Amino acid sequence: MARVRFLLDDDKTFEASCADGGKLADICDAAPQAVVPFSCRSANCGTCRVVILEGGNELQSQDDEELDLLEIFRAPPSHRLACCASVKPGDGLVVLRAVREDE
Repeated sequence: MARVRFLLDDDKTFEASCADGGKLADICDAAPQAVVPFSCRSANCGTCRVVILEGGNELQSQDDEELDLLEIFRAPPSHRLACCASVKPGDGLVVLRAVREDE
């Protein structure tokens, strides 16, 4: 079963299982607390950027839309958009955290 571990600002972690993989946004929505900020509906695209610390190969490849948006932010290859990124089905582990303002 695929797992996603979120590193939170208060040095705590939250881990979610996703048996069939799935969008990071959906996994975040199922969390009992906010693990990644989303402001898509407030016309503030890019707030859901995350840094993939481990297991980037456990995510589906980026589509053109995600690549275009990350290019606008001049994001390094370790950044993904939680609204676009999807976890592959399987037994992998993805470790990530929200991008900080100084990154």
